[in-house]
This record gives sequence, structure tokens and C-alpha cells, in this order.
Amino acid sequence: MKKHILNLTVTKVEAPASAFVLLRMRPVEGRMPACEPGQFAQLRVDAPGVFLRRPISIHDVEDDEVSFLVQTVGEGTRWLASLKVGNAVNAVMPLGRGFTFYPETHQVLLVGGGVGVAPLYFLGKTLKERGVRPTFLLGARTRDMLLRLDDFRELGDVFVTTEDGSEGERGFVTQHSLWSERSFDLVQTCGPGPMMRAVAHLATDKGMSCEASLENRMACGVGACLCCVEDTRHGHRCVCAEGPVFDVAELKW
Repeated sequence: MKKHILNLTVTKVEAPASAFVLLRMRPVEGRMPACEPGQFAQLRVDAPGVFLRRPISIHDVEDDEVSFLVQTVGEGTRWLASLKVGNAVNAVMPLGRGFTFYPETHQVLLVGGGVGVAPLYFLGKTLKERGVRPTFLLGARTRDMLLRLDDFRELGDVFVTTEDGSEGERGFVTQHSLWSERSFDLVQTCGPGPMMRAVAHLATDKGMSCEASLENRMACGVGACLCCVEDTRHGHRCVCAEGPVFDVAELKW
């Protein structure tokens, strides 16, 4: 898929939870290029001491607007979270290989933790448009860190876990009773590495296919710097260019 360098203008800023911001942007000129769920953008950050672009998952694309769900964890993401309506951001997008769509797959479970739910909204919306009603299993430390639950419920059934039990079932996403009550053709997941590994092992043990969107540290976004390399069963792969989505059967997990 062709990569584009775009200047985007912020059209709306929301705060869905503490330490998170939802940015909606539109190209200054032209139209938004076609994007796939699971792909990402490299956003230029004009903050002191920040030299590299920040890779941010594409949260949604609609009516020539792209949305990014950003968690403020460092100088770069704090700068992005400080953007106001009318500010401009330079982006390289769409990048990477997204999630796979299988025509014969009808029972799909999307598992997300923390800001890892970001690409699952676009994925869930696309599945629904293709006639598949997805099931979401979303986890967070507390109910205050759960993101856009009402919006996810418009796309499919939503199940929740929180580590403190303040919403949904208490524990981790891999401990939810859903795993013992239902079976799925495909599990697709994004979130912290340990969570995705646990989801991958659980899905595999239950005979379910599984894809994971890796969050290795990235710099260039195009496979040139090799800092995001993942050792797979087929050799070393650049997560930014050959992923970020991989079939877990390829991974040495």
C-alpha cells in the first residue's frame, strides 16, 4: 500500500479517560488515503529534545478524518495530547501490515488492554461493515481507564475485566469466563506484550487462530533502522514494515 506524507489539521480533541486523548484530524489538502485496521502513522512531534516521530495506531477513519487514541507516557505523547483544534501535524501513513480478514470467519473475538484497544475500534467497525458482528474483550486496571465502551457496544458484544474489579469481572482478560463459555474462529489482540502472549497461548491451546499487533519500539516506521526487529520462526522481521500484525504461529512465544 502506498505511503503518503500528509499535513493534518486537528478538528476535534476529546479526553475519553485520564491520561488519554482522542485526536481527530483531516488532511490540509486532498483526501485521506485508504487505510487498513491495524496500520499506523508516524506523527512528527515538535517538542524540545524529541527527534523521532511517534508511531500511533489508526483508531478510525471516516469521512476523510482519521482518529488517533493517544496515551500520555512521555514527552512526545504529551506534546500530541496538548494539541488544540486548528493545530497542524505532519504524518507519514498508512504504514505496516494490518489485521487479516477471512471470508469464512464469522466468530471473531477482539481482545484489547489499555491503549491497545485503539486499533480494535477500526477493526471492529470494518468487520461489522463486512457482515461480521465482533465480540470485544477489553481490560484495564480500573474502570476509569476503560476507553469508549459505549462506542464499542455499537459494534458488537462487549465484555470487560478490571484488575481491581471496579467494572466487569475482576482479573485479567485471560481469566474472563467468556473463554470457557464460547468458542471463536479467530482471536485478534493488541495491548501490552505479556497480555498478548497470554492471549496467544490461551487461544492456541483452545484451537483458535490468533493474530497479535506487536508494539515493539519503532523509530523509522519503514524497516530501515531495524530497531523494532522481532525474532520469528521465519527469521528476523521488522515489525514496522512486515507487521505490526502477525499470526502468533509465526512468533517464538
